[in-house]
Amino acid sequence: MDYRRRIIDDELDELMTGLPAIALEGARGVGKTTTATRRSGAVFQLDDPDQLEVLSADLSQLGAEPGTVVIDEWQRHPPVWDYVRRQVDAGAPPGRYVLTGSALPAEAPAHSGAGRIVQLRMRPLSLAERGLGDQTVSLRELLSGERPPVGGTTEVAPRDYVEEILASGFPGIRRLAGRARRAQLDSYLARVVTRDFTDQGLRVRRPATLRAWLAAYAAATATTASYSALLDAATVGEADKPAKTTTIAYRDVLNQLWLLDPVPGWLPGYGHLSRLTQAPKHHLADPALAASLLGADARTLLRGEPVGPVIPRDGSLLGALFESLVAQSVKVYAQADEATVHHLRTKDGDHEVDLIVELHDRRFVALEVKLGAVPGTGELRHLKWLSGQLGQDLADAVLITTGAHAYRRQDGIAVVPAALLGP
Repeated sequence: MDYRRRIIDDELDELMTGLPAIALEGARGVGKTTTATRRSGAVFQLDDPDQLEVLSADLSQLGAEPGTVVIDEWQRHPPVWDYVRRQVDAGAPPGRYVLTGSALPAEAPAHSGAGRIVQLRMRPLSLAERGLGDQTVSLRELLSGERPPVGGTTEVAPRDYVEEILASGFPGIRRLAGRARRAQLDSYLARVVTRDFTDQGLRVRRPATLRAWLAAYAAATATTASYSALLDAATVGEADKPAKTTTIAYRDVLNQLWLLDPVPGWLPGYGHLSRLTQAPKHHLADPALAASLLGADARTLLRGEPVGPVIPRDGSLLGALFESLVAQSVKVYAQADEATVHHLRTKDGDHEVDLIVELHDRRFVALEVKLGAVPGTGELRHLKWLSGQLGQDLADAVLITTGAHAYRRQDGIAVVPAALLGP
């Protein structure tokens, strides 16, 4: 099967010219192994019991192989991390080791690897990587602060975005269709509950409760609902609710498995922007997982029919999942530019902006995500407010839509269909 080049490939190509060891990390199924092994001279797959046993007996094999050595699922034998760290200290050349991991190890290595092993997160396929057409608007150019011309047309329609939400950004899953794809997503989640938690050292006494908590988290997509609200939604009518420490353990393990990908609250350090919430917006690593947990399909999403636990939110579930799809894509583009992604919400809730992309030199791009083709006045209010607050520090303001055309309004705000935005 032909390999579709990923945005992270450019990052790896650049980093491997100067760094001896890179840890490529992300949820199981995002494509880490395929991407890493394209650069390898030797591959050690530690999810293979035979290879794991052989390598556990003699780690020096890693140093005996020529070229780039890929150590797949390194967390299954944490001493690998310390071995690579020591090799870096001993003068390993650039591009020598790539470690891939779909979980943080339950038992941490003796040393963090800081300064020796650079960690790089790999996410599911962004919209720009899914073959939906050409991207005519570049996040990198928007971050320049020069307010570049915006244009382009796409044939991707609202129903197509619904299909992209359900299809998943996991390469192996999105190749499937219909019942096979639904079964694969359900199997993925079942493995998380029945096996991955145990592998991370947490015994789940009530798998049904964990599954219900996951569904509540999915229902809270793109909201800042409290974790107590998630617990209440997951255990409606139950007198014997799990302790708060139990649900915190759920969250911690899901983070270790790279399955949660929240957008943190933005705290820019401006005195006049001090009353901002720090609460993160909830997002799973892939909105298809959220749809699967809630039993949502194209019909229920397009009709706005209620599914899953009840979590208060502004707008529809489809709007929340579309925002999640865009947020996941923007994180991929932002990482390529060494930028971070946050959201903004004032504590009184008067103003909020879905995504703030921030460069290290304090340049910001603000993006509002709306499930519609033509922006209304209310949908631009928060972008205009933030522009007034930040002045020249706001490199650009963008409304992401499901429309067909990209253009810049007379007030300077760019209107961009999600399919046309790229790195």
